[in-house]
Amino acid sequence: MKPIKTATAFFSHCLVLTALLGSSNSYAAQKTTAALAPTIDNFDHQQTNSLGIARLHMSDAVAGGNTTTVPTVADGVLHIKGEILPPRGQPGWASTVLPLGPEGQNQDASQFEGIRVVIKVDTGNISISANSTEITNFDYHTKPIPVAADGQFHEVKIPFKTMKRVWSEQTPLNTKTLHSLSIVAFNTQAGVYDYAIDEVSFY
Repeated sequence: MKPIKTATAFFSHCLVLTALLGSSNSYAAQKTTAALAPTIDNFDHQQTNSLGIARLHMSDAVAGGNTTTVPTVADGVLHIKGEILPPRGQPGWASTVLPLGPEGQNQDASQFEGIRVVIKVDTGNISISANSTEITNFDYHTKPIPVAADGQFHEVKIPFKTMKRVWSEQTPLNTKTLHSLSIVAFNTQAGVYDYAIDEVSFY
C-alpha cells in the first residue's frame, strides 16, 4: 500500500477534531471517564458504535473535493464504498470516525497494546489513526492497514508503538489521551474504494 500523504492526514484529522471537539470546552477535553471497553465497534447497530456513540462519516468535500461515501450496516458488518475525487492539488479522502467518549473526552487505552481490525478490502488504500487530545496540529499517529485487496476478511493487529505522525517530529503516542479512532480511504488520484469492517477493538 502507498504511504498516507501529508495533506490526507491533515485534512481528514482536522475535520475529525473540528467535529468532535468543536462544541467542547477545554475542561471537557481533559476529562477521562470510566475504564474503556476493548470492543469499540462490532457494527451491531446502524448508527452507533459499541460504546453507544454515533459514528461519523466525512470526506474531502470541506476542502473542495467531490469524494463520495456510501456506508451501509448489515449483519454486523460496516460496508463502505465510494469514489475518490480529490480537490485540485490535494489528495482525496473519506473518513469513518469512531469516537471513544462523549464530547471529545480523553479515554485511557493504556491497558491495551494496540488496535485490532477485522477488515475486507476489495479496492483502495486504507489507514487507521489513533487520535489524541495532546496532538494540536492534527498530525495524529497513523498507520496504513496492511491487508491484501483480495476480497477476504483478515484480522489485522496494529501495535500502538508502530503508529507514526506523518510530518511532525515523532513523539510517543500517549494512549491515556485518546478521543477517537479514524479509518480513512485515501488516494492522490481519482479512483474507487470498497471495503468492509467486521470489528474494531483494542487488544
